[in-house]
Amino acid sequence: MNSRTPVPAPVRWTYAFVDRPAERFRAACDFWTAVTDTSLSGLRGEQDEFGTLLPGGGADACVKVQAVADGDGGAHLDFAVEDVPAFAGAARELGAETAAAHDGWTVLRSPAGQLFCAVPWQGESVRPPVVGGSRLDQVCVDVPPSVYDAEVAFWSALLPGWSSRPGSLPEFHVVAPPAGLPVRILLQRLGEERPVSAHLDLACGTGIDAVRARHERLGAVLVAPAAHWTVMRDPAGALYCLTGRDPETGGLPAQPSA
Repeated sequence: MNSRTPVPAPVRWTYAFVDRPAERFRAACDFWTAVTDTSLSGLRGEQDEFGTLLPGGGADACVKVQAVADGDGGAHLDFAVEDVPAFAGAARELGAETAAAHDGWTVLRSPAGQLFCAVPWQGESVRPPVVGGSRLDQVCVDVPPSVYDAEVAFWSALLPGWSSRPGSLPEFHVVAPPAGLPVRILLQRLGEERPVSAHLDLACGTGIDAVRARHERLGAVLVAPAAHWTVMRDPAGALYCLTGRDPETGGLPAQPSA
């Protein structure tokens, strides 16, 4: 890391990407449009590998889908900024590497290996509402323990206007955006050494059971219930979580007063 800490360009909007294998891409599109009450845009890319989930009511999209050629997919973040080269340059000074450079946007890799993108801001500003008792609002990056501290330091420095703080458990660290931005980051320290990965989280408040039932009707499968979250598998075969966080604020629900 450079001895002079760079100041990245501010993030104006965030996108969560649903990354799924090409052969299961259509199943992923069908499920996630239903879950988020959105419609699928026309597909883009050389192989029609990109799509956007379009909300109604004048809201701006904050979820996209991508068909990946290799691996099982997962999730990643796109950061919409006014100055892509400046943001990408600051990320590299902080320890990221360029994975691919395109005309107008850049794919980067965090120090732990998590992919993310810097893309041009198109004026997005209106966050989609809570749908069916839940909101897709978090990308959880699952980080091996040997590089966890470095990954926390990287994301905290890359997003200086965000709130970087310990989570509700020792293995969690939250990097939450300013009010109005739709997607936040949870860094989770794994209990074993394996490659970094990422998955989607939805905030459901106290209605996890009802949201789970709705998702099961849409084709998802229960994997593992826990006290404050439920692990699910979507019809494309990927894991995601329903959490007890407040879908309006993204934070933990308020505790009742004694």
